[in-house]
Amino acid sequence: MQHKIAGIRIFPPGSAVPRINHLTCFYLASLMATSAEFEAAAQRAQQLPSKPSNTVLLQLYALYKQASEGDVAGDRPGGFDFKAIAKYDAWASLKGKSQDEARQEYVALVDSLFQGA
Repeated sequence: MQHKIAGIRIFPPGSAVPRINHLTCFYLASLMATSAEFEAAAQRAQQLPSKPSNTVLLQLYALYKQASEGDVAGDRPGGFDFKAIAKYDAWASLKGKSQDEARQEYVALVDSLFQGA
């Protein structure tokens, strides 16, 4: 039988407790990019050997904003500012994605751009 105290599951002695070993922790930690890796990737993204397509640039922008600020806020730009609209829409498409996930995807995308160059 489990009990919850302040939202934390408490397992009584002798009950089946889920086990997490050091390999599981290492694996989970390796899936997430650290802040230092993210900042290094942001620096590297400024030094790409060739300019990516507009689609990839929007993806980089959206992942960077989601990783650094979270979900998009504010109103969608209007009028004829098509660049701002495209950037807003790209960022809004990631709504609900965690900052850790976005950070990891950003680092992976920057790495892939250097490998493909």
